[in-house]
Amino acid sequence: MNPQEAFQRIAAAMNAAIIGQESVVERLLIAFLADGHVLVEGLPGVAKTRSIKTLGRLVESRFSRIQFTPDLLPSDVTGSEIYREQKGAFDFLPGPIFANLVLADEINRAPAKVQAALLEAMEERQVTVAGKTYPLPGLFLVLATQNPIEQEGTYPLPEAQMDRFLLYIHMPYPPPENEAAILRLVRGEKSGAPAEPPPKVAQELIFAARKEVNSVHVAEAAERYMVDLVIGTREPERHGGDLARWIRLGASPRATLALDAASRAHAWLHGQDFVSPDDIRAVAPACLAHRVHLSYEAEAAGKTRNDVIRTLLAQVASV
Repeated sequence: MNPQEAFQRIAAAMNAAIIGQESVVERLLIAFLADGHVLVEGLPGVAKTRSIKTLGRLVESRFSRIQFTPDLLPSDVTGSEIYREQKGAFDFLPGPIFANLVLADEINRAPAKVQAALLEAMEERQVTVAGKTYPLPGLFLVLATQNPIEQEGTYPLPEAQMDRFLLYIHMPYPPPENEAAILRLVRGEKSGAPAEPPPKVAQELIFAARKEVNSVHVAEAAERYMVDLVIGTREPERHGGDLARWIRLGASPRATLALDAASRAHAWLHGQDFVSPDDIRAVAPACLAHRVHLSYEAEAAGKTRNDVIRTLLAQVASV
């Protein structure tokens, strides 16, 4: 089995388990290929946790789940040192962050110290405890979820941490025509014998796929288009009055890097060896939405970040 076949099998299995969320599945796989973290936001019951757990079951990896709560401590995430009386010394006991796929469930419920510990793990791929640094696995992704409507007992994520997420995925309600299929799927899971899971995809195939993604060609014109989109968020007055009124602060250079990595992965998933403007437009909302800060005027007008990015894509011409 080659890397393309492996990811086609993962996509098919995920779409069978998470009905009506094909675009969400594709973006999760893009983040997996681009070696980037993901923030999944959606209302309760839309299968945010299920989608991430399904990915963990399909890949040869260690999966861990951290349920974020207001009383969570940094050591509950990173681990801590335990004194061994027999040895007369401290041993480090790794926490759940030492896994390949880490589900940070309801991430915005944890206080600042926990977010700071998680931020080091996301950015540096390491954990520091009691002055000692411990590396995380080579295959390491944080897949975080948050509920956009419940604000009691939550802490807004720091902008520095939001910027570390490669993609922001909004998970909508499934289409009405899929609701009955979801009902039958869950009913079958509860009443029948559990289905035999497909063989897990080896980590070697994941790393091979990432190597192929890195070799996808990006022409100079495509690079200019990515830069123009990011500059358009910083200087929206170039593209009409609406954008200038709606955007208060634009995206950082990490947005350009995210567009490059995600568009390569999108092209590879669709069997291309080069990045086209369509690939860039397909990933732009997920790469830019959480990095753009809206003005009070945009919020008063009921505009979402995705609305603003769609307007930006309509205004900035591809080369």
